[in-house]
Amino acid sequence: MQIITYSPAYTIVPTYECFNRCSYCNFRSDSGMDEWMTLDRATQILVDLQHKHIYEILILSGEVHSQSSRRQAWIDRIYDLCELALKLGFLPHTNAGPLSYVEMEKLAQVNVSMGLMLEALDPALLLGVHRYAPSKLPALRIEQLNWAGKLKIPFTTGLLLGIGESERDWKISLQAIADIHDRWGHIQEVILQPYSPGSQEVLGGLGFDITKLPQVIRLAKQILPADITIQIPPNLIPHSDLLLACLTAGARDLGGIVPKDEVNPDYHHLDLTALSALLASAGWKLNPRLPVYPQYQHYLPDSLVAKIAAMRSKHLNLI
Repeated sequence: MQIITYSPAYTIVPTYECFNRCSYCNFRSDSGMDEWMTLDRATQILVDLQHKHIYEILILSGEVHSQSSRRQAWIDRIYDLCELALKLGFLPHTNAGPLSYVEMEKLAQVNVSMGLMLEALDPALLLGVHRYAPSKLPALRIEQLNWAGKLKIPFTTGLLLGIGESERDWKISLQAIADIHDRWGHIQEVILQPYSPGSQEVLGGLGFDITKLPQVIRLAKQILPADITIQIPPNLIPHSDLLLACLTAGARDLGGIVPKDEVNPDYHHLDLTALSALLASAGWKLNPRLPVYPQYQHYLPDSLVAKIAAMRSKHLNLI
């Protein structure tokens, strides 16, 4: 059987507030409208998760503006949440939007991997869905991917499909990711995420034509280096035959299987037993993995490598 991986994960949100207003967003709230996650509350959550076969803690945050007086407190809160997760036996992966080089360097000490979606490089989006989203400037995101490479951070990025980009942009964006990885060698996986309309957004679009997802996966297989894993979110693929077609096309990872998809809260994951059975019926074996792939963990500080080794020795089935 061929292996399909996923990460047994739980999402902790430091804050939903975000200065960006992407018109497709089902996650954000306005500044001042959301209380930040406290360490006491996070401790309660994490202690409850300790015996539930969760390995990754995804720290997924809205963005506090780089010029805000609260920016340092926000970075410190994310750092403290990651440190807490490590202390309680989990491995953190942070995605908090574009960061400064110094902020990335700081968070790299308490994360086994980090991430930032490239989304798309099509400049037309700056007049459309990203009109009120200053941190979605393509150059800013490209810079972030390069900084992650310079800092040797195992990294996840990806494309958001169906938000107004041209099909030509799929090739351009994938090639940009490939070029950055060729330079630094740090990109673990590329997510191909179909835009899926939700109940909280203002766009109200029709969403990505999901039948084209195998086509985009095949394109990604042609362009991306072979050591980058292609990831798809199974809860955004409505039909089992299409999910299997995506695997046949070259997707090999299903990302974090979480109790709640914070980015797409209207779309729920299949029960793991049902998902495993579906994949097995087509000759695929579903295996859990850690948020850092084995071939990338040598980039990490010794303290994090020790945490990974301890987890692998305790859970021998992990990839």
